[in-house]
Amino acid sequence: MFILKRQDVDIKNIQHPSTDQPIPILHYQEQTFRLLSVFTAAQEEDAMALWRDLTDNRGKACVLLEEAERYSVWGKIRLDSLSTGQSNAKTSGTAEQLLIQGCLLLLQALFIDVEDLLGNKQAALFEQDITSVLTQWQFPQVTSAKTVKTLLTMDPLATQVPAWKEQHLLKLLEELHRLGKDCFGNANFTERSLEALEDLPANNRQKFMTWLQQSPPGQLWS
Repeated sequence: MFILKRQDVDIKNIQHPSTDQPIPILHYQEQTFRLLSVFTAAQEEDAMALWRDLTDNRGKACVLLEEAERYSVWGKIRLDSLSTGQSNAKTSGTAEQLLIQGCLLLLQALFIDVEDLLGNKQAALFEQDITSVLTQWQFPQVTSAKTVKTLLTMDPLATQVPAWKEQHLLKLLEELHRLGKDCFGNANFTERSLEALEDLPANNRQKFMTWLQQSPPGQLWS
């Protein structure tokens, strides 16, 4: 849609209606955009590729913001949707169980996809990468590579899930999308991964999809 410079836009934080987390909102010509993904200055090609994929291939209204030390991709949003479609995360901290279950199903589905289509070697690299993500961002109850292996193989609907907060789930979804694109070269994997949500009861599946669509990574996965 647009490639903009920092002086072209106004960025302000607003308070998420159901959590204490501030949400950066970009204002441009009476339109508002929510942050989807951030790249370093050295990742210009990756930022451009994501922006083009969202705008040209998936029909999303997005802007690419070019700054001195980073690039960022923002998706168009109506501010009233934040208040009318509140997140299902609990204000007290830990996200609702069904959200954690859904994210674990997506993680497992992508891992299986990588293993089935690209082989064991690529699957092992994916496992290493996701281990690095979960430990780097200090996901609660993730203490070792063995813990991650358990997350990749457990039944999240029959086993107690880790006590992750909404910000952990949003980071996981963003990183899963990045790793999936690195593995497959495009974002076609998202449709296959989302099929794993059929394991959720219908009501929970609808709640999860509503939350996903209203979250910052939602445009990456829709």
